[in-house]
Amino acid sequence: MVAPKKGKTASAQSKPGRSLALIVIVIAALTGGMFASGHTTPRLGIDLAGGTSITLRAVSEPGQESAINKTNMDTAVDIMNNRVNGLGVSEAEVQTQGDRNIIVNIPKGTNSKEARAQVGTTAKLYFRPVLATELSGAAATGSPTPSASGASDKATDKATDKVTGTDKATDDEKASSSPSDAASASATTQGRAVTDALKADPSPSASGKATGDASPSPSAGASASGDDATAKLQAQYAALDCTKKADRAKAGDGAKPGDPTVACGQNSQGQWQKYILGPAAVDGTDVDQAKAVFNTQTAAGWTVTMKFTDSGSKKFADITGKLAQNQSPQNQFAIVLDNEVVSDPYVSQALTGGNAEISGSFDQEEAQSLANMLSYGALPLSFKEDSVTTVTAALGGEQLKAGLIAGAIGLALVVLYLLLYYRGLSFIAVASLLVSAGLTYVIMALLGPTIGFALNLPAVCGAIVAIGITADSFIVYFERVRDEIREGRTLRPAVERGWPRARRTILVSDFVSFLAAAVLFIVTVGKVQGFAFTLGLTTLLDVVVVFLFTKPLLTLMARRKFFASGHKWSGLDPKSLGAKPPLRRTRRPSAGPVDPKEA
Repeated sequence: MVAPKKGKTASAQSKPGRSLALIVIVIAALTGGMFASGHTTPRLGIDLAGGTSITLRAVSEPGQESAINKTNMDTAVDIMNNRVNGLGVSEAEVQTQGDRNIIVNIPKGTNSKEARAQVGTTAKLYFRPVLATELSGAAATGSPTPSASGASDKATDKATDKVTGTDKATDDEKASSSPSDAASASATTQGRAVTDALKADPSPSASGKATGDASPSPSAGASASGDDATAKLQAQYAALDCTKKADRAKAGDGAKPGDPTVACGQNSQGQWQKYILGPAAVDGTDVDQAKAVFNTQTAAGWTVTMKFTDSGSKKFADITGKLAQNQSPQNQFAIVLDNEVVSDPYVSQALTGGNAEISGSFDQEEAQSLANMLSYGALPLSFKEDSVTTVTAALGGEQLKAGLIAGAIGLALVVLYLLLYYRGLSFIAVASLLVSAGLTYVIMALLGPTIGFALNLPAVCGAIVAIGITADSFIVYFERVRDEIREGRTLRPAVERGWPRARRTILVSDFVSFLAAAVLFIVTVGKVQGFAFTLGLTTLLDVVVVFLFTKPLLTLMARRKFFASGHKWSGLDPKSLGAKPPLRRTRRPSAGPVDPKEA
């Protein structure tokens, strides 16, 4: 007699312990990661944890009052939101108030100092050639040239801060144009280089721009007004003390993009540096994309890659071609945001491919901050910080308490229903709910430091709604199994035959729920995105729990006598379910000789 072949379903379910072991490993790994990261609780949004509220007022440039309009204000809101809110789930709210105000709410637990700097840095972004630079404050020489002895300039401090294109310069090129070359340059030589750079500017205001000599002398044909402007800029540079906040706030005020200016910036050692900068060569709007990238192929570490627009590529190629012919610091360009130099890399060759990379002694935070400024630095308006207030979480805390009480009551009612209707099966349902809740909590805690996710009141509502979605999946499967038992099958085949039909229903239901959450996340902003994100996350977890925990656990329980025998408290009693007698068997008895007595 030939033994019957085992079906695919039986083979697949012969070891349900594998699925249970997998989900246990996943939970253990996520929990270990949560404790290792030090973030054992989810970040809370501003309505639950409190935070900082900043009011910014739009300020128009002289003669450009009409620039403050709805279009420019909406653009500014979008840029600020991209700066501080990432995926839109960190709960930093950016919205307009009236015609010229923008309100930014930053939740507690976020790096409010950095976020405030990101929002407050609202002026337009420019790339300007560096004409002269030196340390400011006690180490300043008062001359618009780098100090050859004593204080080292920022380029030297940062060692290898450099801009390269797709085809990077060789080590020889880098060495030939390194900032250390500037140490041997005399003040006279550096001053002459600054003068030549200003003369090369074709703009009508060139004659009124400062020279770089410590004792400037007007060039042939320079007008008296040009000499006055030169002397004024020299005086501003000599008097500028970047260690003083008031001086930094006034540096470069009123300077137009086409004029030279003075500015301040910090080097890698935290020392303040002052600059004379040439006319803006590239505007922030010419940067199409900027990213912080860890370069594993070289020793550069964290770098910032830039991609320019078509017009920006041409401008950048022109300025880098000119700068590459100069010695330090005239081979550097300054990235200026809100009249402050945020980076001043040097150039060793013309960059013509429309792509560039800034490399140097960046850590991850510095590289990401610079990339963020380059990507979202070009605002259509300038803003002044009107007020900064602290928001308490008292009201949100009361609402959260009420919401948690409502959620607990709802969960208790669901569990009570399961106990009364499904009896023994309720053990599997409650265990699955606990696993789903544990996974949700751990993932939310990890998403806080990873993508800036913050739990707000709508997100809590999304988690409460998910209880019903998850319980619905269990009910669908349990009812399919009970239907099979009503048809006369025993428990083990009923579990396997009911699964394919229940699986299709569960997947369709969860797909619809996830699709609704995804659409809601895309088309909405602010707190509603928190609800949509949580709903989508818990819907995905429902699929994971049902497939890797609920189904394998029920398969194992079906092998236990309490459930397999149809105990009246198991929830699978054939008599109480109205099963059709006689019960069908999973395997027909083999044909053989018939005993005459039985006949």
